[in-house]
Amino acid sequence: MGLVGTYVALTKPLVAAIPVFLLAWMRFGIATVAMASWLKTPKHEAPLEKKTKILLFFESFLGNFLFSMCMLFGVSMTSTVSAGVILSAIPAVSALMGWYFLKERMGLRLGISIVFAALGIALLSLAKVPPPAGAELVEADHAQRVLWGNVLVFGAVVCEAAYIVIGKRLTADISPKRIAAIINLCGFALSTPLGLYAALHFDFSAVGAWSWVLLVFYALAASVWTVWLWMTGLQTVPATQAGVFSVMLPISAVLIGTLVFQEPFTAIQAVAFGVALLSLVLATLPPRSKA
Repeated sequence: MGLVGTYVALTKPLVAAIPVFLLAWMRFGIATVAMASWLKTPKHEAPLEKKTKILLFFESFLGNFLFSMCMLFGVSMTSTVSAGVILSAIPAVSALMGWYFLKERMGLRLGISIVFAALGIALLSLAKVPPPAGAELVEADHAQRVLWGNVLVFGAVVCEAAYIVIGKRLTADISPKRIAAIINLCGFALSTPLGLYAALHFDFSAVGAWSWVLLVFYALAASVWTVWLWMTGLQTVPATQAGVFSVMLPISAVLIGTLVFQEPFTAIQAVAFGVALLSLVLATLPPRSKA
């Protein structure tokens, strides 16, 4: 989760240098090469059933492809700090989806956490995000752009919540490495048409050496390291308990945004961040056990 928050923040300069569709395509392509040996079916695993293949597709479409599209476009329009606050809603949205789709019980504390998550995101509408340096934008146009950016980041939150719910089911039948490799390969296939079109109309010589280094880190962190770590953890840790570690996601994203990119951290954003973290804690604290 710390790595996720870090690479989410570091995509800010990447989307400024490389078109989103091309960036996503190259990310999946680099990771496909890195995980090529993970695609082979281990001897102890049974052939994939039709239902498992469908789950793998949706795990990739929602958690890889659509998440990347929403996140990359969203971060390009809003601030890293705002994205961090919105990402704090992942546990609350996961609980809500579990209640609706899986008929899981949702107690009072989870209900309150969802209210706090919504309140934290709503407070962001009061925070003014300054336009990027050198950008000539009318204030109204910039405000609308930030709003759409926040909406897209929230779309990424919904995709990530679905990814968590589906991932828990997949780890019962498939190894974490193979899940990571398969869903990444699906993401590469889904992004190829738009990525290839963008590549044919892009000047690669304009991209600096630092951006290429950042791209490789982003590809390996987003598609290889974090997926393998998360799926391996889910094999032994309950999803509700694992959710508490998602607190590292918004914290690392906000720290990178404020310390590395020198983004302003206003009072309203601070309040929204506090409310969002409170929502996260309420959603992920283990239930009180009876003696």
